[in-house]
Amino acid sequence: MYRHDTIAAISTPVGEGGIGIVRVSGPDVLPLVRQVIRRSTDGDFESHRFYYGMLIDPLCGDAVDEVLAVVMKKPHSYTREDVLEIQCHGGYLVTRRVLDVVLGCGVRLAEPGEFTRRAFLNGRIDLVQAEAVIELIRSKTETSLALARHQYEGRLSSQLHQVRDSVRYVLALLEAFVDFPEEEIDPVHYRDIDSTARSALQLVGDLIAGFAEGKVLRDGVSVLIAGKPNVGKSSLLNTLVQEKRAIVTSIPGTTRDIIEEVVSVRGLPVKVLDTAGVRSTSDPVEREGVQRALERIPLADLILLILDRSRPLDEDDRLLFEAVAGHRYLVVLNKVDQSPCLELPACLNGAEVVSISTLTGEGIDALREAIFSQFMLGKAVDSREYVVVSQVRHRDALLRAERHLKQFLDNLDAGFAPELLSVDLRDVLGALGEVTGETTPDDVLDIIFQRFCIGK
Repeated sequence: MYRHDTIAAISTPVGEGGIGIVRVSGPDVLPLVRQVIRRSTDGDFESHRFYYGMLIDPLCGDAVDEVLAVVMKKPHSYTREDVLEIQCHGGYLVTRRVLDVVLGCGVRLAEPGEFTRRAFLNGRIDLVQAEAVIELIRSKTETSLALARHQYEGRLSSQLHQVRDSVRYVLALLEAFVDFPEEEIDPVHYRDIDSTARSALQLVGDLIAGFAEGKVLRDGVSVLIAGKPNVGKSSLLNTLVQEKRAIVTSIPGTTRDIIEEVVSVRGLPVKVLDTAGVRSTSDPVEREGVQRALERIPLADLILLILDRSRPLDEDDRLLFEAVAGHRYLVVLNKVDQSPCLELPACLNGAEVVSISTLTGEGIDALREAIFSQFMLGKAVDSREYVVVSQVRHRDALLRAERHLKQFLDNLDAGFAPELLSVDLRDVLGALGEVTGETTPDDVLDIIFQRFCIGK
C-alpha cells in the first residue's frame, strides 16, 4: 500500500568514497530542506538547482557536514513527488550521520526499492520499466546493459501496448454486437476481428520466442572447464579472462578448489569455472577438489571437456566421459601445436569438437563462438535494436495471454456468441496488465521491489 509520507535513505554504496548521497522524497521535503540546510544567503530553494551550505542537526544546532543540496519539485522528479538529494562527504559515518539528522526530523527510513515503487505508483514509469532499473544496476556486459536500458526506455512496454490496443479494439467491436444482440457479426467485421487478433497473437508469440536468448543475455550462463590434470584447464581460464587468474604449473593437481571468473562472450555474460583435475588420487585435499569438480558438473549450463591432443586417452579421461554423459558439453582438444596422439572414443561421436592451443591462442576465437552458439543458436545480437522478454514473470504472463488469444480465435471460428468471445479477450488484457503493472497484485509488487537495494 502507498503511504503518502516522506521517506529517506542513503543512495550510494556503503564505504569510503568521494561523495555520499542521501535521498528524500515526499510531501515534507520543502520544510525539511529549510530546516536542516544553513546557507549564507536567505531565499527559497529553486527546483533543480544545487545549493551549498552546512547540514545542521536541528535538535542540537550542531553542524554535521558541508553539503550540496538539490530540490526537485514534483512532478519533475524521479518519484513525481518533491525530492531532496543531499551530497555530503563519502564515508560510512558521515552519510549515516546525515541520514540520522533527516530521520530525526520525522522522516521514515525507506524500504527496499520504495523510491522506484513510488515512481511506478505515481505513473512516471510502468512495472516493466521499474524492473529494468534493477537490471541496469546488475548488468554484467554491454549487451545486458543495452537490453536493460531499452526496457527502461519503454521499448518492450511499447510492444506490449501494441498488443493491448489491438485486443481492446477487438473487444470494443464485440461489445457493440453485445449491445445489439439481434445483429450478427457480418463478414467485414469478422475479417477485421480475426486479422487483428491474429496479428496480436503473432507479436505475443515473437516475444515468447525470444525469452530463452533474453534470459541468458540478462542472467548469463555458467561454463565449467573439466579435464584431468595438466591438460590446460587453468591455462584456458587465463586465456578466456585474459589475465593470470589461475596458477599454471607442470605439477599435477595444482588446482584444488573451484575458481570462478565472469567474462563477456559477444555480449553474453559467462561465468567460467576452473576445477580440480579429475583423477584417482590418494591425496585427501586433492580428492576433495576432485569430488567438488564432479559435483559441479550437473549444475553447469555447459561443460568444456578439455583433452590433451598430444597424449592418448587413459582411465582418468574415461572417468570424465561418464561424468559428462547426459549433460551439455563441448569437446575441447588442447595443444594442437603439438603432434596428435589422441583418437576420440565412440562415446563422443556427435559431440561438437573445437581444437585450440592455449599456448599460441589458436582456436580460442572459434571456442568463444561455439560457446555463444550453444545458447544463442548462432543469432547475431544488435544491442542497439534488441528488445526481448528476459524475465520468467513476463514470459509466464505472455504464455497465458497467448493461450487465451488462441482460445478466442478457436471460439470465433466456432461461431460463439460475442459475450462469450469477450471473456477470453478480458483474460488477455488481465495477463498483459500483470506485466505492465495495471493489474499486478500487491503481493507480487512486494516481491518485485524487495529485490532492490534501499535507496533506489
